[in-house]
Amino acid sequence: MANIRKRTLRGGNMLNPTPVVMVSCGSTLDEYNIITIAWTGTVSSDPPMCSISIRPERHSYGIIKQSGEFVINLVDKRLTPYADWCGVRSGKKYNKFVETGLTPVKASKVNAPMIEEAPVNLECKVTQIIPLGSHDMFLAEVVAVHVNEKLFSSKTDAIDLKRADLVTYSHGHYYTLGEVLGKFGFSVEKKRT
Repeated sequence: MANIRKRTLRGGNMLNPTPVVMVSCGSTLDEYNIITIAWTGTVSSDPPMCSISIRPERHSYGIIKQSGEFVINLVDKRLTPYADWCGVRSGKKYNKFVETGLTPVKASKVNAPMIEEAPVNLECKVTQIIPLGSHDMFLAEVVAVHVNEKLFSSKTDAIDLKRADLVTYSHGHYYTLGEVLGKFGFSVEKKRT
């Protein structure tokens, strides 16, 4: 593995791939909106927290800042065209739930709607907004998670996200996740004899 040649580039966002999520927001039916985000991540296990980063000029930015709530909806292969459309169209001009035919459903802990068709929904309450330059980061506590029943293994009753056919984003393209290479700790696990 020695002598690998690399090129040095100027600083940039090369952490790839990233998850693709549709973030739903708004407190009333006429305010509901969907924004597609690839800059999202887990930031804490206890309490469970995540982040999303949004440009202040985006329509959803003001809605989320005012309400302090949003729902992260994971995107599967089937939802990719909707996620793409919601990422290139503005909620200022389009009612994205009406235009896409996606179904807003009541969340259990926040006023923002969940997207029924999404395999997993994470209800989030904003704890902090951090200005970072082109984007502001919304740190949020995950107050409830909803998982499609079909994603549970009948043998172990554990969530099997491979069944969800989740999508990632890398340099302008969408990808499905590939083969399982191992589980956490496989490199140090004792072999059974």
